[in-house]
Amino acid sequence: MQTLKKRADFLRAAVGARKVEGAVTLEACPTPEGAGLQGVCRVGFTASRKIGNAVARNRAKRRLRAAASQLLPLLGRGGHDYVLVARASTGTRNFDALLADVTAALAGAHRRLDRMAGEAK
Repeated sequence: MQTLKKRADFLRAAVGARKVEGAVTLEACPTPEGAGLQGVCRVGFTASRKIGNAVARNRAKRRLRAAASQLLPLLGRGGHDYVLVARASTGTRNFDALLADVTAALAGAHRRLDRMAGEAK
């Protein structure tokens, strides 16, 4: 699992499949062909200023990183990029509920990606 760092990667994921579930928004898209990372799952994290001050944003991103490190190796698809976007309740939500939110968001995003791939053919 690699971390997304470039703005272009975040923007590409934003136009892919988006699933809002509880305290998290998940954006997903296939990794571009030129990245040379087929079979590797890439993930990025973001929290806007709507979440709160820097302390609140950092806490929300830490919680998202912890959830992603537990779930993406099991549920993530190789060759896909994921961006986890913090919502207002991400920093205070029970961690088990946050894990359930990320799991449901992954399942929904994968269904949407499969539909999008089927329509493209």
